[in-house]
Amino acid sequence: MSFQLVGPVLEGESVRLEPLDHRHAAGLAEVVGERRESFGYTWVPNPDQVPGYIEAQLARHREGKLAPYAQIDLATGKPVGATAYWDPRLLPDTGTLFAIEVGFTWLAGAAQGTGLNTESKFLLFRHAFEEWGVARLDLKTDARNARSRAAIESVGARFEGVLRNWSRSWAPGEDGLLRDSAIYAITAEDWPGVRDHLTARIERLRARRAG
Repeated sequence: MSFQLVGPVLEGESVRLEPLDHRHAAGLAEVVGERRESFGYTWVPNPDQVPGYIEAQLARHREGKLAPYAQIDLATGKPVGATAYWDPRLLPDTGTLFAIEVGFTWLAGAAQGTGLNTESKFLLFRHAFEEWGVARLDLKTDARNARSRAAIESVGARFEGVLRNWSRSWAPGEDGLLRDSAIYAITAEDWPGVRDHLTARIERLRARRAG
Protein backbone atom coordinates (compact mmCIF):
# COMPACT_ATOMS: atom_id res chain seq x y z
CA MET A 1 0.00 0.00 0.00
CA SER A 2 1.27 3.47 -0.84
CA PHE A 3 2.69 5.53 2.03
CA GLN A 4 0.28 7.88 3.79
CA LEU A 5 1.82 10.92 5.51
CA VAL A 6 0.52 10.84 9.08
CA GLY A 7 2.80 12.12 11.82
CA PRO A 8 2.52 10.37 15.20
CA VAL A 9 2.99 12.07 18.55
CA LEU A 10 6.73 12.25 19.25
CA GLU A 11 7.93 12.94 22.80
CA GLY A 12 11.32 13.54 24.34
CA GLU A 13 12.37 14.82 27.76
CA SER A 14 11.84 18.53 27.03
CA VAL A 15 9.43 18.68 24.10
CA ARG A 16 6.41 16.86 22.74
CA LEU A 17 5.41 17.13 19.09
CA GLU A 18 1.64 16.89 18.74
CA PRO A 19 -0.19 16.83 15.39
CA LEU A 20 -1.25 20.46 14.85
CA ASP A 21 -4.91 21.18 15.53
CA HIS A 22 -7.16 24.14 16.20
CA ARG A 23 -6.93 23.34 19.92
CA HIS A 24 -3.39 24.77 19.76
CA ALA A 25 -4.56 28.12 18.37
CA ALA A 26 -4.95 30.03 21.63
CA GLY A 27 -1.56 28.93 22.97
CA LEU A 28 0.27 29.72 19.74
CA ALA A 29 -1.43 33.11 19.45
CA GLU A 30 -0.27 33.89 22.99
CA VAL A 31 3.43 33.35 22.22
CA VAL A 32 3.77 34.19 18.54
CA GLY A 33 3.92 37.94 19.06
CA GLU A 34 7.10 37.74 21.15
CA ARG A 35 10.46 38.87 19.72
CA ARG A 36 9.51 38.57 16.08
CA GLU A 37 12.81 39.94 14.81
CA SER A 38 14.08 36.39 14.18
CA PHE A 39 11.18 35.57 11.83
CA GLY A 40 12.23 37.77 8.92
CA TYR A 41 12.49 35.00 6.30
CA THR A 42 10.03 32.50 7.79
CA TRP A 43 6.27 32.05 7.47
CA VAL A 44 5.11 32.82 11.02
CA PRO A 45 1.58 34.13 11.60
CA ASN A 46 0.70 37.19 13.64
CA PRO A 47 -1.49 36.39 16.66
CA ASP A 48 -4.74 37.14 14.80
CA GLN A 49 -3.62 34.99 11.85
CA VAL A 50 -3.04 31.80 13.83
CA PRO A 51 -6.44 30.15 13.11
CA GLY A 52 -5.98 30.72 9.38
CA TYR A 53 -2.39 29.48 9.56
CA ILE A 54 -3.52 26.26 11.24
CA GLU A 55 -6.30 25.74 8.68
CA ALA A 56 -3.83 26.25 5.80
CA GLN A 57 -1.51 23.62 7.27
CA LEU A 58 -4.39 21.21 7.86
CA ALA A 59 -5.48 21.67 4.24
CA ARG A 60 -1.99 20.64 3.11
CA HIS A 61 -2.27 17.64 5.43
CA ARG A 62 -5.57 16.60 3.85
CA GLU A 63 -3.86 16.71 0.47
CA GLY A 64 -1.17 14.32 1.75
CA LYS A 65 1.60 16.92 1.41
CA LEU A 66 2.30 17.80 5.04
CA ALA A 67 2.20 16.43 8.58
CA PRO A 68 2.18 19.58 10.76
CA TYR A 69 3.07 19.64 14.44
CA ALA A 70 2.74 21.94 17.42
CA GLN A 71 5.86 21.99 19.59
CA ILE A 72 4.89 21.64 23.25
CA ASP A 73 7.28 22.68 26.02
CA LEU A 74 6.96 19.88 28.57
CA ALA A 75 8.05 22.20 31.38
CA THR A 76 4.88 24.27 30.95
CA GLY A 77 2.61 22.05 28.86
CA LYS A 78 2.10 24.96 26.46
CA PRO A 79 2.70 25.23 22.71
CA VAL A 80 5.76 27.28 21.78
CA GLY A 81 6.06 26.76 18.04
CA ALA A 82 5.42 24.60 15.02
CA THR A 83 7.23 22.26 12.66
CA ALA A 84 6.30 19.66 10.06
CA TYR A 85 7.17 16.74 7.84
CA TRP A 86 6.78 18.01 4.30
CA ASP A 87 7.00 16.91 0.65
CA PRO A 88 7.13 13.10 0.94
CA ARG A 89 8.75 11.53 -2.13
CA LEU A 90 7.71 8.03 -3.13
CA LEU A 91 9.14 5.50 -5.54
CA PRO A 92 6.70 5.47 -8.47
CA ASP A 93 6.66 1.70 -8.94
CA THR A 94 6.03 0.72 -5.30
CA GLY A 95 4.71 3.83 -3.55
CA THR A 96 7.49 3.41 -0.97
CA LEU A 97 8.66 6.52 0.87
CA PHE A 98 12.34 7.24 0.19
CA ALA A 99 12.74 10.91 1.10
CA ILE A 100 11.01 13.60 3.14
CA GLU A 101 11.65 17.15 4.28
CA VAL A 102 11.47 18.72 7.74
CA GLY A 103 10.36 22.31 7.52
CA PHE A 104 7.81 25.01 8.39
CA THR A 105 9.69 25.30 11.70
CA TRP A 106 9.48 28.24 14.08
CA LEU A 107 9.79 28.78 17.81
CA ALA A 108 8.56 31.63 19.97
CA GLY A 109 11.30 34.01 20.99
CA ALA A 110 11.40 32.81 24.61
CA ALA A 111 11.87 29.19 23.47
CA GLN A 112 14.79 29.91 21.16
CA GLY A 113 18.17 28.81 22.48
CA THR A 114 16.62 26.45 25.05
CA GLY A 115 17.41 23.18 23.27
CA LEU A 116 13.80 22.48 22.32
CA ASN A 117 14.61 22.82 18.62
CA THR A 118 17.50 20.38 18.88
CA GLU A 119 15.37 17.74 20.58
CA SER A 120 12.49 18.31 18.15
CA LYS A 121 14.81 17.76 15.21
CA PHE A 122 16.20 14.61 16.85
CA LEU A 123 12.70 13.18 17.30
CA LEU A 124 11.68 13.98 13.72
CA PHE A 125 14.91 12.65 12.22
CA ARG A 126 14.85 9.45 14.29
CA HIS A 127 11.30 8.62 13.31
CA ALA A 128 11.97 9.30 9.63
CA PHE A 129 15.09 7.12 9.47
CA GLU A 130 14.30 4.39 12.00
CA GLU A 131 10.53 3.96 11.57
CA TRP A 132 9.84 5.09 8.00
CA GLY A 133 13.22 3.95 6.69
CA VAL A 134 13.90 6.98 4.49
CA ALA A 135 17.10 7.19 2.48
CA ARG A 136 17.23 10.98 2.65
CA LEU A 137 15.89 13.84 4.75
CA ASP A 138 15.90 17.40 3.39
CA LEU A 139 16.00 20.78 5.09
CA LYS A 140 15.99 24.10 3.26
CA THR A 141 15.78 27.79 4.02
CA ASP A 142 16.04 31.18 2.38
CA ALA A 143 19.67 31.47 1.32
CA ARG A 144 19.84 34.88 3.06
CA ASN A 145 18.71 33.50 6.42
CA ALA A 146 22.01 33.16 8.27
CA ARG A 147 20.31 32.28 11.58
CA SER A 148 18.34 29.43 10.07
CA ARG A 149 21.30 28.13 8.10
CA ALA A 150 23.43 28.04 11.26
CA ALA A 151 20.67 26.16 13.11
CA ILE A 152 20.38 23.59 10.31
CA GLU A 153 24.13 23.06 10.21
CA SER A 154 24.22 22.70 14.00
CA VAL A 155 21.97 19.62 13.88
CA GLY A 156 24.30 17.85 11.47
CA ALA A 157 22.74 18.42 8.05
CA ARG A 158 25.13 18.77 5.11
CA PHE A 159 24.99 21.79 2.80
CA GLU A 160 24.40 20.79 -0.83
CA GLY A 161 24.08 24.12 -2.59
CA VAL A 162 21.78 27.02 -3.41
CA LEU A 163 18.91 26.63 -5.87
CA ARG A 164 18.05 29.95 -7.47
CA ASN A 165 14.41 31.12 -7.68
CA TRP A 166 13.43 27.88 -5.97
CA SER A 167 10.29 28.84 -4.06
CA ARG A 168 8.18 31.75 -2.87
CA SER A 169 9.69 34.28 -0.52
CA TRP A 170 8.27 34.75 2.97
CA ALA A 171 10.31 37.90 3.63
CA PRO A 172 8.32 41.06 4.46
CA GLY A 173 7.57 43.13 1.37
CA GLU A 174 8.38 40.29 -1.04
CA ASP A 175 4.87 38.97 -1.73
CA GLY A 176 4.80 37.38 -5.16
CA LEU A 177 8.60 37.16 -5.40
CA LEU A 178 10.78 34.07 -5.47
CA ARG A 179 13.71 33.29 -3.22
CA ASP A 180 16.97 31.40 -3.56
CA SER A 181 16.94 28.37 -1.26
CA ALA A 182 19.91 26.86 0.58
CA ILE A 183 19.53 23.07 0.46
CA TYR A 184 20.74 20.74 3.21
CA ALA A 185 20.31 17.01 3.68
CA ILE A 186 20.98 14.01 5.89
CA THR A 187 21.19 10.59 4.26
CA ALA A 188 20.65 7.18 5.81
CA GLU A 189 24.43 6.73 5.74
CA ASP A 190 24.87 10.02 7.62
CA TRP A 191 22.22 9.25 10.23
CA PRO A 192 24.26 7.19 12.75
CA GLY A 193 26.81 9.98 13.09
CA VAL A 194 24.13 12.67 13.20
CA ARG A 195 22.23 10.67 15.85
CA ASP A 196 25.33 10.47 18.03
CA HIS A 197 26.01 14.19 17.53
CA LEU A 198 22.47 15.17 18.50
CA THR A 199 22.36 12.79 21.47
CA ALA A 200 25.56 14.31 22.87
CA ARG A 201 24.33 17.84 22.20
CA ILE A 202 21.01 17.19 23.95
CA GLU A 203 22.84 15.78 26.96
CA ARG A 204 25.03 18.90 27.16
CA LEU A 205 21.97 21.14 26.98
CA ARG A 206 20.24 19.18 29.73
CA ALA A 207 23.32 19.40 31.94
CA ARG A 208 23.50 23.14 31.35
CA ARG A 209 19.85 23.62 32.30
CA ALA A 210 20.27 21.44 35.39
CA GLY A 211 23.35 23.40 36.45
